[in-house]
Amino acid sequence: MAVTDAAIDKIKEMIVSGELAPGARLPKEADLAERLGLSRNSLREAVRALALINVLDVRQGDGTYVTSLEPRLLLDALSFVVDFHRDDTVLEFFQVRRILEPSATAMAAANMGPDDIKELRAILEALPENPNIEQLVANDLEFHQRIALGSGNTVLCSLIESLSGPTTRARIWRGLTQEGATVKTQEQHLAIYEAIAAHQPDVARAWATVHVAGVEQWLRSAL
Repeated sequence: MAVTDAAIDKIKEMIVSGELAPGARLPKEADLAERLGLSRNSLREAVRALALINVLDVRQGDGTYVTSLEPRLLLDALSFVVDFHRDDTVLEFFQVRRILEPSATAMAAANMGPDDIKELRAILEALPENPNIEQLVANDLEFHQRIALGSGNTVLCSLIESLSGPTTRARIWRGLTQEGATVKTQEQHLAIYEAIAAHQPDVARAWATVHVAGVEQWLRSAL
């Protein structure tokens, strides 16, 4: 194992064990290096690596701290990687969406309260009567993000949000080329909303599956 990797593992062990809690400040570099049996250079490399993936926060003149370790923050690194996808892998992103989003939608139907449901309805009503493709896609993204948030699972929500980027172009492409796509999207969004508002998880799951699978099926044909 590389020295830097070993240093990363030792810091990780301190966090996992609870010795370093979210928001905690790391000991001084010299003290920590001696305690872990590392060179100061190895420790610095480990800190840089962990800072890149938002595990540590290096504050100049103040010290190095463990971040909040919230899923959204840690999954930013995944979003960065996802941005490098190739067009021929976009179907794989839709396959993952088809696995995750129906579950999130079912959870939202069970968990969302009256105020949450009102917010979801407001998103649908904010769409103009004859929206252009950009307005439709922006509304679509907001609608799905609000449902993911309504699932009550922050990890699931962050994963779904990280998958939004690679599928945006396909959504726009479909709206521009498939006849009736705009109307179909709005009808399915309404069906999903009604299932959530009625607290019907199974129905909500089914409509979410139909909704995502429809775009995936169109993309397969188009490609």
